[in-house]
Amino acid sequence: MTTATTPSDDAVSFDHRHIDLENRDDVYVVGDVHGCPDALDALLERLDLGGNDLAVFVGDLVRKGPDSEAVLDRVRRSPRLLSVRGNNERKLIEGSSSLPSLRPVDYQYLESLPTAISWDGGLVVHGGVDPTRSLATQTRDDVLTMRSPEGDGYDGPFWFDAYEGPPRVFFGHTVLETPIEREWAVGLDTGCVYGGSLTAYDVGNERFVSVDGPDHVERSAEKIVTPDDSR
Repeated sequence: MTTATTPSDDAVSFDHRHIDLENRDDVYVVGDVHGCPDALDALLERLDLGGNDLAVFVGDLVRKGPDSEAVLDRVRRSPRLLSVRGNNERKLIEGSSSLPSLRPVDYQYLESLPTAISWDGGLVVHGGVDPTRSLATQTRDDVLTMRSPEGDGYDGPFWFDAYEGPPRVFFGHTVLETPIEREWAVGLDTGCVYGGSLTAYDVGNERFVSVDGPDHVERSAEKIVTPDDSR
């Protein structure tokens, strides 16, 4: 059982932004968009965010889908939309991948994204956490790319099957057939760009809101996780 707690500035080695939800009405966490603006627009229409509402994205706003620039425009321009950095944002920043359509302002925005966003009792990251270690010992790379502490990618075992909190971790990165809702882990990458859905989690009301996603990229069925609801 991990002893991880919500991070403070001097407790972790990765950068994060702590937010206060006290004056917020509805708060949502949104899964991987992957450059699919139509699905994002449909989801935002469903959520119908008010002035005191907030949606936090788990990263991977970009790549694979048809229009990463449009997705970045929507998220960057709204004070009600925040995001952490995903591995696909990191690829663009580090230059291992490129999107010719992106402008300098887009790269400035990508570089500004924190590795994590936290609030009292909650932590949003792209990948996950190692359930055998405290947050204080985890690196930026750990929380950005975590799937399996002992395996390689989709080989498992997956971190969220052993994680017992706190905090409650909201994550993407691992493509799920259906979203995960557990006491200490909420998984939100439901394969929007692969013809699955784009999913948000209503934190206050503990419910999922999903819209259908376009099928832009083929993906092997072996790389889609079917959650074990018995946990």
